Amino acid sequence: MTFGLLVLHLWGFVMPALAMALFMPWAGRWVMGPSARPMRRRMFVHAVSGLLVLLVGLWLHGQDGKMSTYMALVLVAATLEWAMHRGWARK
Repeated sequence: MTFGLLVLHLWGFVMPALAMALFMPWAGRWVMGPSARPMRRRMFVHAVSGLLVLLVGLWLHGQDGKMSTYMALVLVAATLEWAMHRGWARK
């Protein structure tokens, strides 16, 4: 595998987590209103947690791209956004 292909594979692996990290704070603002936490911090938390979910999915399944891993990625991102918005305290 050449270096270019390695970079392309790594980019394809992390892209779902980075896309969710960019999308979720804006979706959370749209659904739940403004948050006390800064947008960049929420993006960073989503990026790190998304990469961890993808790595755990790769370790558990032995390959990337499983739908169960992507489902876990969406569930973790939504739960984190709800928690950062303090969803339990909303009326």
